[in-house]
Amino acid sequence: MWADGRRKPAFSCHIATTMTPIEFAPGLVIRGFTPPLRLADFGLIAFDMDSTLINIECVDEIADAAGRKAEVAAITAAAMRGEIADYKESLRQRVALLAGVPATALEEVYNRRLQLNPGAEALVHACREAGLKTLLVSGGFTFFTDRICERLGIDFSRSNQLEIVDDLLTGRMVDQGWGDICDGEEKRRMLLDTCAELGIEPREAIAMGDGANDLPMMGVAGLSVAHHAKPRVREHAMVAIDEGGLDRLLEVLR
Repeated sequence: MWADGRRKPAFSCHIATTMTPIEFAPGLVIRGFTPPLRLADFGLIAFDMDSTLINIECVDEIADAAGRKAEVAAITAAAMRGEIADYKESLRQRVALLAGVPATALEEVYNRRLQLNPGAEALVHACREAGLKTLLVSGGFTFFTDRICERLGIDFSRSNQLEIVDDLLTGRMVDQGWGDICDGEEKRRMLLDTCAELGIEPREAIAMGDGANDLPMMGVAGLSVAHHAKPRVREHAMVAIDEGGLDRLLEVLR
């Protein structure tokens, strides 16, 4: 039984005899299993936020308010490609460049620049209807994750908190009860802890992301999904959505 009293069905993922990628449909590549899988055989789906559930990298757009978008975006892109080994340090560098930006810039980014990616609402709704719990794990910021969780009805989240003093960003982040920065290892830990809280195995979780810091959680989940992802992430994912919205995952789940 799952923690909420539902009967846990048998896991139906059939491991393929080859890890060779197969174009299951135009713009949809699979490897390591034979579809269809049963959505109800999973108990949790974990999402990255920036460039996965939403269309932007929030730190880059905040930096635009300080005239530093190009500099910050270059660091972001290198980190997401996996070219910067220390994700925490790369984020500290980017956040430091936000010092002095008015806190109102966060609201501006949310209201004017941030959009849900196509298929986000449909996929979250389908997962919730099938009985899955939802988790948002982000190297981004609580200002945005809190609003996205409320908007989509997401159950659990973990992200970073920007320090604000006198209505200005200080260029630092606030330590939280669980630690300092939500990086790839923290995403992995949060996924495993949430599985334990729900009374399910990690193989009964789906993890979806686009950047290198999503690989640790994708590596422990039963089904890993890359959404318009960097090459390194795409190469490691069991499902790669290269065209279309997040809800294309439902093409391999029944």
